[in-house]
Amino acid sequence: MTTSTLLVFQNPLLPKPTRPAHSSIAGVQKGAASACIVCARSQDDDYHATIKALNSKGRFPRKSLGQHYMLNSEINDQLAAAAAVQEGDIVLEIGPGTGSLTNVLLDAGATVLAIEKDQHMVGLVRERFASIDQLKVLQEDFVKCHIRSHMLSLFERRKSSSGFAKVVANIPFNISTNVIKQLLPMGDIFSEVVLLLQEETALRLVEPSLRTSEYRPINIFVNFYSEPEYKFKVPRTNFFPQPKVDAAVVTFKLKQATDYPAVTSTKSFFSMVSSAFNGKRKMLRKSLQHLCTSLEIEKALGDVGLPATSRPEELTLDDFVKLHNLIVQV
Repeated sequence: MTTSTLLVFQNPLLPKPTRPAHSSIAGVQKGAASACIVCARSQDDDYHATIKALNSKGRFPRKSLGQHYMLNSEINDQLAAAAAVQEGDIVLEIGPGTGSLTNVLLDAGATVLAIEKDQHMVGLVRERFASIDQLKVLQEDFVKCHIRSHMLSLFERRKSSSGFAKVVANIPFNISTNVIKQLLPMGDIFSEVVLLLQEETALRLVEPSLRTSEYRPINIFVNFYSEPEYKFKVPRTNFFPQPKVDAAVVTFKLKQATDYPAVTSTKSFFSMVSSAFNGKRKMLRKSLQHLCTSLEIEKALGDVGLPATSRPEELTLDDFVKLHNLIVQV
């Protein structure tokens, strides 16, 4: 046994599994546990399997890549259940790590495209599922890859008739916003996106409060392109290494282009929203002066049914859409 192997198993910071795989999950919202998929596992994935997989390559989780590996196989079941993954589905997984969630998706009958940045984890997953034709693993940085091209190629090879894929992923917390911005406008490719996020981020995305500092441009973006739903909390004790915060699962039901709010230009719309929030404590009649005069902005706000002194954190998505279509000339 090598020194690195001993360190993996004897690391005092390593969290002990909070429960055996397939037992009940503390902290999951009522009703979530009943939605689990029952899979005929080719190999269980839990605390010991994860450590064994990392040990086989002499690997430690890399902080620079935001790596936190799932230790509870039941959480992976519920991730797949949240997307209703079934036989014949095409699923994109971001950051497969040791392949524990990949295993669930494959057992459910899905064809999986896994994007992994860490070359060592790529090798581990390819080796583990070497005999599985329904898996393709690419070594790429997801936020820089041409995911549309990859998905269209996969559709063609699998001769998919549905035309839509799903995303199911336990992603590094530090790239969550970039992942969301990349995936949500792709309603022509994906029907649903299911992500394991930092809980604070999950709550902020799904339940933003008007007139608070938590209300940001990303909330407008998320609701423009999708219908988000908070599913359940995942305590931090389910990960190795244990992060400083809890996580949560969020589903995003993607809208089709015909269902997007009616704006004359999405580019100019989000540019206006960004400008509005750049001067967050400023009134819109000041922060949007580069688009038209203060008097014109005040009139437009009045036409929308808002006071002339309105600030960006006071406007709903629908308010921003109406305001944009009144003051922006495309």
